[in-house]
Amino acid sequence: MTQNRRSLIAAGLVLATVTALSAPAAHASAVKLAADGRRALARLTASEPKARLFARNAKAVLVFPTIVKGGFVVGAQTGNGVLLEHGKVAGYYNISAASFGLQAGGQAFSYALFFMSDGALAYIHKSDGWAIGTGPSVVVVDQGESREANTATLSHDVYAFPFAEKGLMAGIDIKGSKITRIHPK
Repeated sequence: MTQNRRSLIAAGLVLATVTALSAPAAHASAVKLAADGRRALARLTASEPKARLFARNAKAVLVFPTIVKGGFVVGAQTGNGVLLEHGKVAGYYNISAASFGLQAGGQAFSYALFFMSDGALAYIHKSDGWAIGTGPSVVVVDQGESREANTATLSHDVYAFPFAEKGLMAGIDIKGSKITRIHPK
């Protein structure tokens, strides 16, 4: 069997695994998704003081309680989330991405996107979603940058905060991810 064929078979198996793992998330009820999102945001703000700063100053927070990522040369990730405006549900969204390159493993993690400007929030409402990198500016907050943040430095449209990583896979990246409005039951 050629190397290309083995890579394609491995990629197919990875994509099938990610799809199977994410199937329960796709059928999650709106009530469960909202509760899971609120719990995930509460865990993040309880464990990360700077996340509290983002939450206090944000116009809204889009929380993905669980994103599943897997790959072997070809990778994929997906998860569902809830948009909270002042603590109230304002919509439900799916994040999905595919990637190609040096990668192997599987991982589950959570993500919170803090919308800091009215314009960024209006953009997601008008477009029913977006491809990250094409709309509002998104800054991924790592631990070092998070420690230096204060109310004077919160100048970007959206701050993305990864947390609760589980599994083995190098890197968490949302570049190229597509966020789309969904309508769970």
